[in-house]
Amino acid sequence: MRRTAAISVLVLSLIVSSGLTHAADAIPANIAGAMADPGRPASDKDRDANRKPAEVLTFAGVKPGDKVGDYAAGQGYFTRLFSAAVGPAGHVYATVPASLFQYANIVKGIAEIDAYAKDHANVSVTAASAIDSARYPEKLDLFWISQNYHDLKDPFMGPVDMAAFNKAVFAALKPGGTYVVLDHVAAPGSPADVTDTLHRIEPSVVRREVEAAGFKFVGESKLLANPSDPHDKGVFDPSIRGKTDQFVMKFRKP
Repeated sequence: MRRTAAISVLVLSLIVSSGLTHAADAIPANIAGAMADPGRPASDKDRDANRKPAEVLTFAGVKPGDKVGDYAAGQGYFTRLFSAAVGPAGHVYATVPASLFQYANIVKGIAEIDAYAKDHANVSVTAASAIDSARYPEKLDLFWISQNYHDLKDPFMGPVDMAAFNKAVFAALKPGGTYVVLDHVAAPGSPADVTDTLHRIEPSVVRREVEAAGFKFVGESKLLANPSDPHDKGVFDPSIRGKTDQFVMKFRKP
């Protein structure tokens, strides 16, 4: 009887633990609502399967009322999701480093975000130098950079002084604020110019640089990991485009 009771307690404990795990992984209502927003463009929805935005934003911890810096916002894919997720009490600063304006798709994307911002008071669009683009009129809850951290190291961006950039991000955040870096994985031991040749970066490089600015590492998500990625092709190569091995790292300002 005692053994049976002990087994029953163990099974119950496992069930409860499993339930807590699933609860922790649940998509919050504000993020689920952002995903279901009928105003989302079809082109955004077509990218959801590869980008897993609901799960990624859940990992980032986006909450109603948050102030978010969407750095190098591209065509506004995440800007629109952030806007809906933080709601009218929050704000999204979609910033674009001026050096990116040499690319037609960026110019087109900023025009799209500008049009979106006209109908959404909680979105602001600004352009400045790479480091000045990481400075904001109020303290942030979240600084977000997706698939662009590696670009900061490339000649067309300056390259940017990464220590100064990460210090600017640190200054931009509230105490307890979150810094999320999502990027394409480079193979261990890759040369420094892999950021330019393949548009990839080693996760260890990002972690070392961000922690050097005073951030504390919170965790890394494998949501976008792809072990079958050979890591030897550029991210725009047709054989791997949209399917690269990617990391999502979260840091916190003490």
